[in-house]
Amino acid sequence: MAEGEKWREVTHGLHIKKPGSAFQNRTGDWRTYRPVTDKNKCIDCGLCWIFCPDESRYRNVEGYYDSDLYHCKGCGICANECPTKAIEMVIESW
Repeated sequence: MAEGEKWREVTHGLHIKKPGSAFQNRTGDWRTYRPVTDKNKCIDCGLCWIFCPDESRYRNVEGYYDSDLYHCKGCGICANECPTKAIEMVIESW
């Protein structure tokens, strides 16, 4: 704060319509990297699902874990936590 400025209260901020509505918002649109899972390396341990801060990892119909790219922000935590390195972060191509 510059000298002479007085404290001001912020009157407006981020507003989400209701608690728990984050899943309704498409948050993957600002992603620069996306996770790609190699199903041959995946051992179905679920660590990617446990550590995903956006809950965008899920078990697909083939039985291995994949990403919901509408909500994945591309943070790479899933790839970092994968013990078999089955998840690779690749540059997003739109």
